[in-house]
Amino acid sequence: MLSRRMPIIIVICWMLSTGPLAAPSTAQEITPLPSAQADLFSKVTLTPGPLAQLKDEQEKTNATQTTSQQQQAPRQPASAQQSDTAHDRLFWALPNFLTVENVENVSPLTPGQKFKLVARGIYDPMEFVLVGFVAGLGQASDSDPSYGQGAQGYAKRYGTSYGDNAIENFMAYAVFPSVLHQDPRFYQLGHGGFRKRVVHAVSRVVIARSDSGQSQFNYSEILGAGSAAAISTYTYHPQSERSFGNVATVWATQMGWDAATYIVKEFWPDLRKKKAKQQ
Repeated sequence: MLSRRMPIIIVICWMLSTGPLAAPSTAQEITPLPSAQADLFSKVTLTPGPLAQLKDEQEKTNATQTTSQQQQAPRQPASAQQSDTAHDRLFWALPNFLTVENVENVSPLTPGQKFKLVARGIYDPMEFVLVGFVAGLGQASDSDPSYGQGAQGYAKRYGTSYGDNAIENFMAYAVFPSVLHQDPRFYQLGHGGFRKRVVHAVSRVVIARSDSGQSQFNYSEILGAGSAAAISTYTYHPQSERSFGNVATVWATQMGWDAATYIVKEFWPDLRKKKAKQQ
């Protein structure tokens, strides 16, 4: 029995050792299959949640708006920056705070700003020096003989000159401009021939700008100078001078001084710039 089964046993052993059921040899190289987990993560794309997307969109919107506002923000032109006369002085001495140079589009002044600018000029130290010079001229020519001479006469002339100037400035450049909504500043023409610029300067006595930038009759100058002349004449001027004729004379004199001052203001920037170039 055993001898008959030997061939069969040998055949079965051979099939097990060489056939498809045989176990792999230890020397055989085994190629690992790609990891299913690695392949899964390589194909997965992480997507931010709704809150994260909303935050990103909001940040992008804010950044865009900021850039747009920076690009659209109006920049003050160089001419407007150079036209600032808040510290300018005629002949480097006399206050010139109510002048605008070569600029048309400027912000209107509030009533408070009008009063402050006038007060700065009236109480400026150089204003007291100028009034002293005018009083000295009156003393030398013996104007208003009723004042007399000497220190007392000079003091009367000084007080009268300073009062006339202060009242006229406040009335013509602060009080009436605030009530009538007019701009008390002088706007330099800055171009054209000499005659054209002189005519422009003198015409500012009767032509003014409104707070909205429109040309108007200069009620502030006319009414301001007239009311100032009446107030000063009938309060502290000598009794002999208290007449309508003297009011008219003071009125015309003040307007004449204003016209002359406007001419100086028109050409002063040219002289100042020329002097700066020479340095």
